[in-house]
Amino acid sequence: MGHGGDVISELTTDHDEVKELFTNIEELPAGDPQRKVYADQVTMELVRHSVAEEAYLYPAVRKHIPGGDALADKELEDHAEAEQTMKDMESYEADDPQFDMLVGKLMTEIRTHILDEENNLFPRLREACSAEMLNDLGDKVRQAKKMAPTRPHPSAPDQPPANKLLAPGMGLVDRMRDAMSGRGKSS
Repeated sequence: MGHGGDVISELTTDHDEVKELFTNIEELPAGDPQRKVYADQVTMELVRHSVAEEAYLYPAVRKHIPGGDALADKELEDHAEAEQTMKDMESYEADDPQFDMLVGKLMTEIRTHILDEENNLFPRLREACSAEMLNDLGDKVRQAKKMAPTRPHPSAPDQPPANKLLAPGMGLVDRMRDAMSGRGKSS
């Protein structure tokens, strides 16, 4: 979280971190409690990433890319599906078969979403926006991730201005809950 560079570099680095966490999960046997720790870390990263994209990336896509409304709407649909999967996953421990099913579903959803963004959306954004604009978006995304929630909130607004107003408060509550529970940390 918070790597530097333009918005595309920032978000691509986030993608790489999530893919690495997925690999960590896949390398462990079913039922291993560490899988839940990694799944919580994935969720925390994905929620922050999604909130930042929804606040800044997708509005820029709508504004600067021809056909951007349809592109942004599809990305928001992907986020909503993944967020519901993450919410469902919260109630299961690593030794529950339902946990494995949901983790597999999330990996498929996110890997497809990453490919779509990196192969379709990001090149179009780079073509449509100046380097200065992409750097400015990178700064805004980094700032948003610092304040963003770390838990899925499927019913929360996903478009400005409501998402920009509510995310910092939800983020503060989530980070306090995470600190108190040790969520996402190995025991």
